[in-house]
Amino acid sequence: MKLAFSTLGVPGLPVPEVVRLAADHGFHGVELRAAADEEPVHIGLTADHRAEVADQFHTAGVEVAGIASYAKVAAPGADEPVLADLRAHVDLAADLGSSYVRVFPGGEGPERDVVAARRLAAGAEHAADRGVRVLLETHDSHRTGADVARVLGLVGHHNAGALWDVMHTWLGGEQPASSYKALAPYLGYVQVKDIASAEDTTPLPLGAGALPLADTVEVLSRAGWDGWLCWEYEKRWYPQARELPELLGPGREYLLRLLDDSA
Repeated sequence: MKLAFSTLGVPGLPVPEVVRLAADHGFHGVELRAAADEEPVHIGLTADHRAEVADQFHTAGVEVAGIASYAKVAAPGADEPVLADLRAHVDLAADLGSSYVRVFPGGEGPERDVVAARRLAAGAEHAADRGVRVLLETHDSHRTGADVARVLGLVGHHNAGALWDVMHTWLGGEQPASSYKALAPYLGYVQVKDIASAEDTTPLPLGAGALPLADTVEVLSRAGWDGWLCWEYEKRWYPQARELPELLGPGREYLLRLLDDSA
């Protein structure tokens, strides 16, 4: 498995510094949070700027593991604004050499599965043309692997897949083995993190909290899964949390130990 971290842990940090952190701490890739009002990488970048960002990652030997959009494919309202946002993030991912775009469910009401599936099916066609997969994250209205798999089963397109956020499936009462079984046919990559409890989701160093990270890595290893493990440290939402850069080295070592133990 390849190791990445999300820029959610270093909000607003310039691209050269992000690339340096990844290279200096031995991470293979970075998931780029694409919030236009806060982050240096977003869908408003010009073609020249996109080429510059891609070159910085390539030169350092660091990959863009994914683009974290905030499109909500099950949200109420008209389809086209959601699809336009999704297509724009797919184009950004393709221009930066990334294979994945993260989307949220964000659904309401009894039709939310159908709405999400319809939009994902439409978005997947564009994504296929650009060599990108759109990944529905286990999150909010579709917290568990079973929830996301139910939607993706309606889509039936390879370029619509799943992003497994281990915290949300755990909060939804799913064990790692059950989550993986549901998501395996669709799985793009996995987000890991750690928190103290269901009541206190302040980010902690990996291994210092309650999430079943060892069980998750063991399940993935036994299945022979060989994708991205991306550390999503949610510093952006918890300013009181420790700074991510000081945790990157120990975090990478912790993940490597889990991989060694599960081999």
